[in-house]
Amino acid sequence: MNELSGKVALVTGGSRGIGAAITQRLARDGAAVAFTYVTAADKAQTVAKQIDADGGRVLVIQADNADPGAVTAAVEQTVREFGRLDILVNNAGIIIDGPLEEMTVEHADRLWAVDVRAVFAASQAAARHMTAGGRIITIGSALAERVPVPGLTLYAMVKSALTGLTRGLARDLGPRGITATVVHGGLIDTDMNPAGGPAAEFLHTIPALGHYGSAGDIAATVAHLAGDGGRYVTGTAITVDGGFAA
Repeated sequence: MNELSGKVALVTGGSRGIGAAITQRLARDGAAVAFTYVTAADKAQTVAKQIDADGGRVLVIQADNADPGAVTAAVEQTVREFGRLDILVNNAGIIIDGPLEEMTVEHADRLWAVDVRAVFAASQAAARHMTAGGRIITIGSALAERVPVPGLTLYAMVKSALTGLTRGLARDLGPRGITATVVHGGLIDTDMNPAGGPAAEFLHTIPALGHYGSAGDIAATVAHLAGDGGRYVTGTAITVDGGFAA
């Protein structure tokens, strides 16, 4: 598949889980791909080596989403290395959960910095380089649509903010032919939330389909939005959750 041949993509948090699946899928579809990581250097190199072995072009960048300067620098480094930027996937994020009474302002500030402020910073920096046909795709969470259990107030708050941010980006950038979408994933089998984890038996009962999805399910939707199929999709959320919010 070469639908994205000639395109350049940047994926934040692309060394593992959903981010790695997205990075590898975009590379398979023909894009030159840069991706960031924070601490998992070994996993980042594994992803890069696989892309390189498959004949793709890849750039690995260490950048912490908590630092807006680092996020902006990652965009600029991608443009310097590959000469352009067509696709930004805001994937990097963290989760802080627990009883409402135990949540602190510091918790809220950190979640906001990594999961929302960094998306704004990356999108603003990327938009300066994008031309017509550019794509800004942000990975959110089905918890923006439904919160089925307690202890997720702060996380639901920041993921909900991404929908409003995406709508604003769509209006600001639409006249330039650049789209903005958010993909709200449901229960996805990753290291952070394994399908065989301690809460899995209960969690399996929430989606209408009765099981977890895979990182590849999210990557497939991102690839669709990044390609020709996404050219008339903007300012909206696509939910890939197996009926989690049904």
